[in-house]
Amino acid sequence: MDEPDIERVLRYLAERLAFAGAPPTALLVCGGAALIALHLGSRATRDVDVIALIRQTEQMGRASLQKAKPLPLYLVEASEQVARDLGLPADWLNPGPADLMDLGLPAGCFERSTVKEFGSGLHVHFVSRYDQIHFKLYAAVDQGGGRHLLDLRALNPGAAEILAAARWARTHDPSPGFHELLASMLTQLGYHEQAKQI
Repeated sequence: MDEPDIERVLRYLAERLAFAGAPPTALLVCGGAALIALHLGSRATRDVDVIALIRQTEQMGRASLQKAKPLPLYLVEASEQVARDLGLPADWLNPGPADLMDLGLPAGCFERSTVKEFGSGLHVHFVSRYDQIHFKLYAAVDQGGGRHLLDLRALNPGAAEILAAARWARTHDPSPGFHELLASMLTQLGYHEQAKQI
């Protein structure tokens, strides 16, 4: 999917949710779909990665994040109908990165996100460039490069951004092995001083 496809698919999902009488739904989305939606990347993507569901709390109307794994049944059913109707993979909407919630997102991640409305019942918050750098660095080290490394290069992090991302990544995997791989990747990317500071 490219940007027009993502817009079309999410609008159709909003229609399916409305038709089913589903409750208002707000999602925090990262990955390729967020990069495309915010014009931060040009590659196509096969799915929409959901980190969290966003709930409005009673306290001063503030939002809280709820891990998206598992996705609620009404959302799964609507997304599966969209997949059948539009010829998409069954898991085009998935909570693949939701485990990031277990050890914490970068501080301020939700506040930095950009929200887009797809009908009155579906709001999607796309993760910011700054936070994508965090997620892409962690995924590139954890999964051995691939598309995550390509995305990270395209985001072209500054020295302070990559250092913050590396330090956050270490909170998710403090093992010596991960530290070694992380330092090696930073060096490979040209961040020699930052590799010494993690």
